Amino acid sequence: MTDTITYASSTPRLALPLLFAGQSQKETTVNEAILLADFLLSPVVEGTLGSPPASPAPGKAWIIATAPSGDFAGRAGQLAIWTEGGWRFIAPVAGMAVEDRQRNARARFDSTWQYAVAPAAPTGGGVVDAQARSAISAVVSLLVSAGIFSAA
Repeated sequence: MTDTITYASSTPRLALPLLFAGQSQKETTVNEAILLADFLLSPVVEGTLGSPPASPAPGKAWIIATAPSGDFAGRAGQLAIWTEGGWRFIAPVAGMAVEDRQRNARARFDSTWQYAVAPAAPTGGGVVDAQARSAISAVVSLLVSAGIFSAA
């Protein structure tokens, strides 16, 4: 006799819901997974918030700040996505990255959300090379405008 195959109720990395045999209202599970996948395929957040915005538009998302309140309480560091059905939350995994519109930079998760910060402009030294400093400053500015470095 063969062993019965069992399946988890969600995916191992992002906890997307899975269907199971004999499940009623499968469309609820499928729609939930599609909503989450829709965000995860193009992960863009509006910024970081400690409490939910008053009138979010469907599809808008935020990183939840430390010491959150309201519907965000107890979910620090998670991603919050507003849908027609209310808030959906995603617990980030190491290596996950999102584009942050507020900071115009990419945030990467590694136990906390981290941003690459632009280095300080060159100063000091015994010999000042104005052309080298200008070139370094231009490269840093380009990396900031490309979203590789955060300006703040």
